[in-house]
Amino acid sequence: MTMVLRFTPLFVALAATMPQAQANDEAPEGFVEGSSLNVLARNYYLNRNQRLQGVRDNREWGQGFIGKFESGFTQGTVGFGLDAHAMLGLKLDGGGGTAGSSILPYSTTSKEGYAYGKAPDSFSNAGAAVKLKAFDTVLKAGDLFLTNPVIAGGESRMLPQTFRGFSLANNSIEGLLLEGGQASFTKLYNQSGRQRIGTTYGALPDDRESRHLNWVGAAWTPAENLSTSLYGAELKDIWNQYYFDLDYTWQLSELVSLNPGLHYYHTQDTGNALLGKIDNNTYSLHLALNVGYHSVTAVYQRVNGNTPFDYITLGDSVYLDNSQIYSDFNGPNERSWKLKYTYDFAGLGIPGLSTAVSYSRGETDLTKADPNSAGYARWYSAEGQNAQHWERDADLAYVFQEGDFKDLTVRLRWATHRGSQGYSAIDNDVDEYRVIVDYPVNIF
Repeated sequence: MTMVLRFTPLFVALAATMPQAQANDEAPEGFVEGSSLNVLARNYYLNRNQRLQGVRDNREWGQGFIGKFESGFTQGTVGFGLDAHAMLGLKLDGGGGTAGSSILPYSTTSKEGYAYGKAPDSFSNAGAAVKLKAFDTVLKAGDLFLTNPVIAGGESRMLPQTFRGFSLANNSIEGLLLEGGQASFTKLYNQSGRQRIGTTYGALPDDRESRHLNWVGAAWTPAENLSTSLYGAELKDIWNQYYFDLDYTWQLSELVSLNPGLHYYHTQDTGNALLGKIDNNTYSLHLALNVGYHSVTAVYQRVNGNTPFDYITLGDSVYLDNSQIYSDFNGPNERSWKLKYTYDFAGLGIPGLSTAVSYSRGETDLTKADPNSAGYARWYSAEGQNAQHWERDADLAYVFQEGDFKDLTVRLRWATHRGSQGYSAIDNDVDEYRVIVDYPVNIF
């Protein structure tokens, strides 16, 4: 694989900050002195009861281990380091009749797109990235854990998703992060091998693929309780995607605050337009009222475009307020809303225990989907003029505060989704629950 470093505006900006940062650059801790090794043991059970006739239910249970080593940087003007990781997934339950929940690998996919077949007893993956640091700027190349609005690895399953490429980040200015990079391959959360980067909702032609994704962005905290970010990405021969957000917390008193916020994406086809014509503007608005240990949030979300809001394959780069446990509420021309309530039981003298419940509802006109956008043909429905769906979600989590199990987290998640006849072809009717136990171990 050949990676070409382009002089984007981000790299020019990073270079411009280096002279100012040099005088304040602190000596690195050292390769060994700054090293750490952590292991996360994650036990994951997912039961997805498919309500459609003829569709298999999915029930899988697995034990995952995620080990991460991060070195410090060597002494000198340019410091060198190494990050490495290894992952192991073990099947505890999941036969051929219930496979396909997305926790474990699957061996076969039906012509309707449903996964089945007996999952292997284990699967694993390992990777590493070399890194260089100079003047508050860090360059990494290799296997990366990435988290930003245009390329974020999925963290919602037993094992995380990773990317292969390079990244560059600069923190010379307090409160400002500048970053960019390129990724060509991804390791999905339920697979051992790597594949070219694609999209979650689009279907690429069998003989075509995108070669890489380039991104550049900035995250800024100009004042206390105020944050904003601006990102741009190019998924070669598929789309250019731009993102903006703004979030502010207005502290009315010691116990009461208001939190308004905005997330906005614009996606436009580019190059060979492998998924056809795309002209999509998607945004969400939220307003949260926080009173003591209680919080109530109202959300409005809108997709303006005849294709769904799409993002990187099975990742978490969908920074929208109405992306739920099961559905993203991101269909073509979809309008949706949500009400959410959260409570921290520290208010009742039980620190570490928290809960959240929400209800979301959406409506879309699928008949307006662009017939020339062959990559999104699965969204077309003659019965989808006023397609509607809703989802109920509940989350209960406890983090042990002390003792031998300190920091161990037990999380229970429930989701119920229902859709009208036109919408059920997109997001099935399901009853789903998950049991997730995380136990982090700091080795050094």
